[in-house]
Amino acid sequence: MNIEGAICRLRALEPEDLDAMYGWENDTDVWRASGTVAPFSRHVLSRLIDEQQFDIYATRQMRLVVECKTSGKVVGAVDLFEFDPQNRRAGVGIIITPPHRQQGLALDALAAVEDYARKVLHLHQLWCSVAADNVASLRLFGKAGYEECGCRREWLLTADGAMDEVLMQKIL
Repeated sequence: MNIEGAICRLRALEPEDLDAMYGWENDTDVWRASGTVAPFSRHVLSRLIDEQQFDIYATRQMRLVVECKTSGKVVGAVDLFEFDPQNRRAGVGIIITPPHRQQGLALDALAAVEDYARKVLHLHQLWCSVAADNVASLRLFGKAGYEECGCRREWLLTADGAMDEVLMQKIL
């Protein structure tokens, strides 16, 4: 099943996505945003792709690949995580690779995954946590209708000291 946006398509992970995932997961520039502290092997990522065959109700997470509709190129991924069907909510994260940023793909992918979350998973809300200095992500989620609902002070340790983490949520 593909989930369609206006300019992007969200689809399940395929084995041929391994090289793209290897690049995303091992890009140290995005480790702080994803909470990663060590590189991923191709073997581990291959297992992750295999596990995506299981239902989100079993794994409590789902990764969808973002493809540009016009070119068919893989441009990023959207994750639903900490899926909580009882309280009808999940966390959401997104990555769009640098050459494809600022083209509306992230906003369109968020809208598509929100529609899926509301209509198929029957979720009531999505939430995200964003480092206070991640201006692009704060702007993206704000533009998508997410509202700031809290701040964890000095939550993230960086080489320059402690930084706040902004909590945002969107009622669907």
